[in-house]
Order: sequence, then structure tokens, then C-alpha cells
Amino acid sequence: MTRLASPTHESRPQKRGKDDTLDAARAAVDRATVALLSLQNPDGHWCAELEGDSILNSEYTLMKWILRQEDDPRLPKIMVYLRRLQRPDGAWGQYPGSGVDVSATVKAYACLLLDGDDPGEPRMQRAAEAIHAHGGAEACNSFSNFYLAALGLIDWDAVPAIPPEMIYLPRWFYFHLDKVSAWTRTMILPLAICTALRPVRALPAHISLDHLFNDLRYKKTLSKKFDSFPLTWNNFFLAVDRVLKIVQRAEASPLRRSALKQAEQWILDRASAEYTEGLGAIFPPMVYLQIAFDALGYERSHPVMQQAERDLDDFIIEEDDHIRIQPCFSPVWDTGIALYALTECDKTIANSPEVRRACDWLLAKENRLAGDWARTVDAEPAGWYFEYRNEWYPDVDDTAMVAMALHRSGGQANRAAGKRGVQWILAMQNDDGGWAAFDKTRDRPILEKVPFADHNAMQDPSCPDITGRVLECLAWHGIRADNPAVQRAVSYIRSKQEPEGCWFGRWGVNYIYGTWQSIGGMRHIGVDMTQPWIQRAGHWLKSVQKPDGSFGESANSYEDPSLKGIGPSTASQTAWAAMTLQVVFGPEDPDLARAIRWLCATQLSAADAPNRSLNPDGDTPGSWVETEFTGTGFPRVFYLRYHLYRLYFPLMAIARWVKTQ
Repeated sequence: MTRLASPTHESRPQKRGKDDTLDAARAAVDRATVALLSLQNPDGHWCAELEGDSILNSEYTLMKWILRQEDDPRLPKIMVYLRRLQRPDGAWGQYPGSGVDVSATVKAYACLLLDGDDPGEPRMQRAAEAIHAHGGAEACNSFSNFYLAALGLIDWDAVPAIPPEMIYLPRWFYFHLDKVSAWTRTMILPLAICTALRPVRALPAHISLDHLFNDLRYKKTLSKKFDSFPLTWNNFFLAVDRVLKIVQRAEASPLRRSALKQAEQWILDRASAEYTEGLGAIFPPMVYLQIAFDALGYERSHPVMQQAERDLDDFIIEEDDHIRIQPCFSPVWDTGIALYALTECDKTIANSPEVRRACDWLLAKENRLAGDWARTVDAEPAGWYFEYRNEWYPDVDDTAMVAMALHRSGGQANRAAGKRGVQWILAMQNDDGGWAAFDKTRDRPILEKVPFADHNAMQDPSCPDITGRVLECLAWHGIRADNPAVQRAVSYIRSKQEPEGCWFGRWGVNYIYGTWQSIGGMRHIGVDMTQPWIQRAGHWLKSVQKPDGSFGESANSYEDPSLKGIGPSTASQTAWAAMTLQVVFGPEDPDLARAIRWLCATQLSAADAPNRSLNPDGDTPGSWVETEFTGTGFPRVFYLRYHLYRLYFPLMAIARWVKTQ
């Protein structure tokens, strides 16, 4: 890779009365730029590790046992990492500092049991105690129970029924597939095949989880209980589940065979290697596909199965002593944000060969397939997806990020692609004025009452963080506050403001992220930033700023809203807050300067980099240390640690401030 020389700012005039903050900030930008460019791939893109929790290793292991592939030589190293993630209290959690995750703990316990650990070992006893203390094995979510049922550890009647006949529902029907989230679609069709065929890999009799239940009845029936008041949606769906299981046992569905074929074909179409690298290009459906197709009789040697296995195994990161598994790849997301951060820097960088290569790589990833979204939207295919290839599912968030990064990079081809992305985004606006991730849709809260909706993401309604990013993107493309689409979006964002002045973060942790995204583009779009509701947002941020100038919020705030804006300091969240303070109060705000100083003071130096106690990830000088999970997958269920958040967001924030001085 061509190395870009570190730019110099020595000739820039300094404003009278400034302390050394500006010098420190300029030096920090230079170091961060060099660090970021050093991580760029030769073809122009960035893709850092995307870290999830223990369920990735445990579910992969359980899948291997279900498929009778437990002789895979990589499993011992997968188990090493799974054991490493067990906490002193015996449980496994969703992120550092989280509470006990019963589902994760039961799945990890099952893996250790399959690997030969004795239930009497201290490690296993501590895990069992944690499970019992938090509701027992019956507290597992539905998607965990699928694995346990496929191994005969619980009965399939303890798993919610997902009838494959749903594929025949008419488009107008409330529960049509088009009305659930894109990721749910890709998960429930393979699982519908599993609940219809009920595959079971028989295990030796001594392999049992019976002792983990607080009430063993729930090994054979749903643990979700009926409400005391009879006329509720929860009761309705539980009654439907019972009826579906009676029909299942009686083999009384005349459409079952044809529905299975239709579901199979739906999956095959969306798993085609021509358009994607795995069904949905994310871990859960890529696992479920292999289990479902094995139940349908596909041999491991079948090309579809071989491709599915290769695509999933690409997520594996193998080290000398362990293996950890990613939930997916994030190259378009990482490249779009990295490019956007670099365009905040001086013209030496913005016009560099590295930036041009990034633009060319993103141009080649523009989506041209009319995927699932086209069933509800009449628009020219455009936009970008999150992964290396996932053309069935471009998303609004990535498209907004990439479109504005390309526009700011300049060049006719870049700006033309960005404009196409904007036109697609505008067509995807929901009736409430907001934007969702993957579809044009609306909030249907009844769907959350379906028994298998306990992954907390059954649907994909509008959210203020994506809507705010869209406004920022529209602003860069010359669209202003008097545009009707913008007016509806601003009204939507304002309607979602919390009493304190902040916003919930759907795709990042949490209220700091939501607040940054919700109003980050307001000044650019032409909204009056002196309005009380916007000032209230800025003052909320100031209220959660720490004395040293930093910001931090734990994902615990999803469980307990009283923890809004409270948690360990992180570079990414401090950067988000700094950029928000700048748009609300302007570049001379003293609390903004304190946040910038904290970022400069905590940047890794050349002396820090080799010290693993100071730099556990082994980052290059110019980056920041951040071990917390500041990305959100499914709130209260699954969180993410994006390994580049700690670099390109601080670079973006500091460079943006430096430009105004």
C-alpha cells in the first residue's frame, strides 16, 4: 500500500488566546490518520473485526453436533474461547459488565457438557447455580430452544411453532413475511422447516440438561405463560401455537408438503452465491439453513451445503490458542465511515490515492438488485449493504453513510452514485416520516406478541438514529429544511425525544448514540439550533459529561433507563457527544473543548502501543483503547464491538473541530 506522509500543520496560524488544545488536536488528527490508513486493504476498503458474545461460539458448536460434525478439528479451539468468556459468577453475558444471560449460559453449559466436562466440576456447578438463580433453563429464548430441541435436550413442543404455510399468506395479511424485519425473514423460514420436520440428533443418555430446569414441565411445553386476563394478544398467540401443534401431530395440514418446497425455494433464491455470501450474510440464518437443509435430506457434499459451510466458516478468526467467530463482516460500513472521517481532514488526505481507492471500492459495491425491499417500494435499485455481498438486503443506514462520504470525496462518478443512493433513500421513507433499516414499513406492535418474537427484533420500524443520519446525508446533497420529506422527518425525530432531551439508540449504545444521530445533521439541513427542544438535547449531554471531559454509557441503559448516559468512558461515545455539542452549541463551546482534550490525552502513543496492559488489542499508535461494546444488534439481546469505532469516530470528531478553529 502506498503510504501517505503524515501531514503537517506547522504553517497554520493560531488564534490568539488559544491554549495548546489546538496543537494537540492537530497532532492527534495526524496520528489517527496514519493509523487508519495503515489498516486499509490494498483494494481500498477497511474491514475490522466485528465482535459479538459467546453465543457465536456456542451456537456454532451446537450446530456441528446437530449435523454430526463434532469431529471438526477446530472445535477444541472454539471451546477454549468459550471457556475463556465464562465469568467468575459462572455465567456468560452479552457484553463486559452485563447481567447474566440465561440463554447464553445454558448454551455454553450444553457445549461444555458435550465436550466432556463433568456437571460436578466447579466451573459447571457455578454455571448451573447462575442458571437456577435467573429462572432456570426454561428462561431460554426461543432461538436457543431450537438448538436444544434439535439435540433432543428438550421436546419440540417446548419450541414455538413456525408454520411454513405462512409463505402462502396474502400480502394484505397482518402477519405476511413482508411485514417482519428482513433479518427475521431470513431466520424464520429455515426455522419453519425445522419446526415442521422436527429433526433430532440423538445423544447418549447421560447428556442431559434436566437438572438445569427450575420446573421440569417446561422441558416439554412452552414456558411462556397465559395472561390472567383472557382477551390479550399474548393469549391469542399461545392458543394458536397449541392449535398448530395439534395439527402438526395429526399431520392435518394439506399444504405442508408444498409449503416446505416453497420455503426451500425462497431460501435457495436468497442464498444464491450470485448475490450474497450466505443467507442474509449474517450468522443466525447461515446456521439455520444448514440445519434445515440437513433435515430436508441435503448431503454435506451438496453444492448448496458446501457453499453455506464455506460462507459461515469465513467468519472464523483463528489464533494460535483459540478461535472466535464473528456474526458477519462490516466492510461497507467500516469503509463508508472511514472515508467520511478522512474527508474531514485536510486536502492532502482528502485528495489522496487512498481516498480514491476507497471510493472506487464503494462504487463497485453499489446495489443493483431489486431485493425484498422492492416488494413494497417502486424505485430504481440503488444503495449499499453492510457486508461484502448482500444484494437482497441493502439498508438505509449504510446507504446514507456511503452516499455522503462519496459526495464529499468529489468526482462525477462518486456524486452520481451518491445521488442514486439518495433517491432510493427518499423512496424508502415511512409514513410516519422516519426511516427503518431495510424496508419501507410501519410499527406493528402486535407482532412482538408472537411466541418466537423474543429476540426483540421481530420488526424493523422507523428509528430516530437512522432518520437523523439520513437528514445529514440529504443535507450534503443540497436538500434543505423546507423539503416536505425533511419536515416530516424532523417532526418524527422530535416526537421520539425523551423527557430528558435525549433519544433512544437503536443501532448504537445507546442514548448518547441516539442523540448524536438524531440531531447530528440538523444544523446542516438548516434547522434552527436555538430551538428549546434541540438545546434541551445539548444540555442533557452536558449533564452526563464526566469531570475529565469524557462520555460513556453502558448497554445496561437498555435494561435500566435510569442509567442513560452512564458507563465507562469510551473514545467512540466521547466522539459522538463531541460532534453533537459542536452542532448544538458551536465550536467555541468549552465542554466540547474538554471532550476534545480528553480524546487527545487518551490517544495511544508510540510508547503505549507495545504495552498490552495499556493496549490490550495491540493497536498501532494513533488509535484509542476501547474494550466496551458500543454497537447494538438487537437491544437487550445482542450487542457488538466494532473494532474500528475507537479510531475513525475520534478522528472524525477531532478533525471536524480543528477545521473550525
